[in-house]
Amino acid sequence: MKLSHRQAVMLMIACTMLWSIAGVVTRHLEHAKSFEVTFWRSFFTLLSLAIILPVIHGKALLSKFKQGGMYLWISGVCWSIMFTAFMTALTMTSVANVLITLSLGPMLTALFARVVIGHKLPARTIIAIVVAGVGIAYMYAAQIDLSDMHQLTGMLVALGVPIAAAVNWTLVQHSQAHGHDVDLVPAVMVGALISSLVTLPLSMPFQASGQDVALLAMLGLVQLAIPCALVVVCARYLKAPEVSLLALLEIIFGIALAWVGANEKPGSPVLLGGGLVLGALVFNEWLGMRERAIKLQHNDLAL
Repeated sequence: MKLSHRQAVMLMIACTMLWSIAGVVTRHLEHAKSFEVTFWRSFFTLLSLAIILPVIHGKALLSKFKQGGMYLWISGVCWSIMFTAFMTALTMTSVANVLITLSLGPMLTALFARVVIGHKLPARTIIAIVVAGVGIAYMYAAQIDLSDMHQLTGMLVALGVPIAAAVNWTLVQHSQAHGHDVDLVPAVMVGALISSLVTLPLSMPFQASGQDVALLAMLGLVQLAIPCALVVVCARYLKAPEVSLLALLEIIFGIALAWVGANEKPGSPVLLGGGLVLGALVFNEWLGMRERAIKLQHNDLAL
């Protein structure tokens, strides 16, 4: 799949829309709790990818696992942490709290990319990260309740997601910078396998109803397998901080869906902070498109 920058951005936005359904769907589960929720979602993600990837790659799939080397396996561990921490946190605290915690990703990704691969950020992206950070901090200050240890623990568990994501996106950029054109899509499958194996014994005895299993199967395919495979493709055409910044749209979509579909109404600080995050994204992408248009014009004139 070859994409232009604009196509990669649009595909990334579509991925965040699919990711955002997890919170509202989880609120409609009947009996499944904590690690069982994570297990079923990861298991059905693994099952979905076991069907999808052979169809796409055919016999070449096995060679991709062999060629991936340490990049593929480290990425797989990162995905497993993201899968496990996210769903576990959703069973411990509100959708808004989890998504707000996830929004720390751009700052962590920018830091990791700067330290590991010496990636310099354009001024527009730095400004966007700062503005988004202000919005996130404002939402955090309004949402966090230190007297509720269960809620606080849920947010700490959720913190594993942006940390693992920052390592993962930086890893993709690092592999490309060193000439390793590794297909990391199979790493999503590795992550689902690890998450399933780790959470299986913690899920016993199973309590999920038929409706729960059906909903979690849908999440495994639509909310994880498809978008996570596509986002790895996007990461080949977008810089690591840009991927992480666009991923913040999941916060806006997720909070809105939880509000409409599960009656988890966010307060005004969440709405205001979310507006700052969304504004930062639009500002960054608008300036980026202008810069690329100007470069194309200069190139045309030079020719």
